[in-house]
Amino acid sequence: MQIKFGTDGWRGVIARDFTFENVSLVAQATMDYLQREGLASRGLVVGYDRRFLSREFAERVVEIAAGNGIACWLTDGYSPTPAVSWGVHELGAGAGVMITASHNPPIYNGFKLKEAYGGSARPSTTKVLEEMVAANQANGRKVLAAPLVEARAKGLVEDFDAKTAYFRQLARYVDLDLIRRANIPVVVDPMYGAGTGFIPELLPGTAEIHALENPGFGGQPPEPTEEHLADLALLVKSGQYRVGLALDGDADRIGAVDEAGEFFSSHRIFTVLLRHLHERKGLSGGVVKTVSTTRMIDLLSAKFGLPLFETPIGFKHICELMLDHDILMGGEESGGLGVKGHIPERDGILMGLLLLEAMAMTGKGLRQLLMETMDEIGHFYYHRLDLSIDNAAKEELIARLQSEGLTTIAGRPVMEENFRDGFKFIFDDGSWLLIRPSGTEPVLRLYSEAGDPDLVTALLHAGREIARI
Repeated sequence: MQIKFGTDGWRGVIARDFTFENVSLVAQATMDYLQREGLASRGLVVGYDRRFLSREFAERVVEIAAGNGIACWLTDGYSPTPAVSWGVHELGAGAGVMITASHNPPIYNGFKLKEAYGGSARPSTTKVLEEMVAANQANGRKVLAAPLVEARAKGLVEDFDAKTAYFRQLARYVDLDLIRRANIPVVVDPMYGAGTGFIPELLPGTAEIHALENPGFGGQPPEPTEEHLADLALLVKSGQYRVGLALDGDADRIGAVDEAGEFFSSHRIFTVLLRHLHERKGLSGGVVKTVSTTRMIDLLSAKFGLPLFETPIGFKHICELMLDHDILMGGEESGGLGVKGHIPERDGILMGLLLLEAMAMTGKGLRQLLMETMDEIGHFYYHRLDLSIDNAAKEELIARLQSEGLTTIAGRPVMEENFRDGFKFIFDDGSWLLIRPSGTEPVLRLYSEAGDPDLVTALLHAGREIARI
């Protein structure tokens, strides 16, 4: 099969696409790449999440690394992606591999490559990997592997505690003592994922739900979006807690519930944290947002005099800018946020701690912090629809939008088009509609933002009509 890397890594349905044979092909190409780039001698960090067979897939990657003479650090248990990425940085490894499908449904698993800087592989790197996988298949390249027992006996595999060094970094970045003294009633939903237990260990007394190992993730994708956080919202609404934090399946994304028990989207989190980092922690630098991210970031960056960059969807694009520029913060609509002074990587756990730090410093809740900013820059409403679509319909829609110009949508004249990633239509009052086919799933995503919630609904309805769904 043809291996294609999406917004962050290669993912596929377990037993259909994501098989031991295909993982072996990708792993062998990865080892060939490390050898070619002179990185193999620095070793490889390998981690995994709580998905079905993740440990076994990770061990297969280790066996192939050992077969190619590359030493590995294998995490001694399930681990969040940001902890594995920090391990790459801390150990000076040549790269890292994380077995995870992140927020995707439970039938998926995936292979994320982390480069030596401890962040998502750049598009140029994943393109080379795709080409190497295809060339290896065409040339009959043999997969070199050593049994795990043999690799351990040769000293090519070392069990690695990813948590300790990662916790040291978090303690350097966030004032954990201040948060503990504030004694904020907080409940965490790790969504049965790899972030389970991490925040409660850092902040004793923190409540946690959905913490058991459950590869089916309770029957829903481990994605911290509003429709998946009903239990968390009910707990906060009960009055027991002042805030709820949610992590996706590999804990590199963040979601939240505010003091009113309402979903607090990634757009709102980005806005609150950008202000916190700049005004309270005294940090400066550029700001990076993806094409599907709120206008509040544009307005807040302008208010603070911070340069703003926009990228296609996928943290790998943000990572590239963080490597090449002085970037204070970068983020995407799906809850992936990264900050200066850390690694160029999404980190849901760190973002959750920063939200608590903002609350501890101000004595205010998340909603209160957001409203103070909205009162200055304007009030915004946002919603996203995920719609099932087959590949034929997806290709027909793309071809139609590329060839047909849309001058009005929902009775509003289109003032600007942005086709950087998907099809974004911007209107005279700054409201917008984005129509974007997913790169990893049979899904069409519709996004809209406006100053009026009824307009958001109207634009999304118009998007469905355009897509004929």
